[in-house]
Amino acid sequence: MNRMTTLLQSLALSVLLIGGAHAGTASHPAPASKAAVVGAAPARHAAHARHAGTRAAKKAPKKVDVNTADAKQLHESLVNIGPSKAAAIVAWRKSHGAFRSADELAQVKGIGLKTIDKNRNYIVLGSASAPAKR
Repeated sequence: MNRMTTLLQSLALSVLLIGGAHAGTASHPAPASKAAVVGAAPARHAAHARHAGTRAAKKAPKKVDVNTADAKQLHESLVNIGPSKAAAIVAWRKSHGAFRSADELAQVKGIGLKTIDKNRNYIVLGSASAPAKR
């Protein structure tokens, strides 16, 4: 039984190496052999890679006033700022008052200088309402 498993795994690997360009296409019927089940994982990874590329290119950064924008606007406008980081920016601003420089965003948990540098050209520091007490 162990030799049969090894043989099937070797066969599956050979099929992947030879026919890898066709993996995951809808034009080929799904093979019914056990080797096809072993070979199904790379198609999932290829689909994941396609979606990852889409996620990375999902938004083009645009200028946003970090002192007046809500979390949705921040998330939609800045690179590497998801919904939770955008909410953290708004919460920090409510607690500490308006941001006086882009670098001050680094005080928000989860935001580092690399993220600030990627967004520096899109961060606007307009005036906000009276700052909260510190």
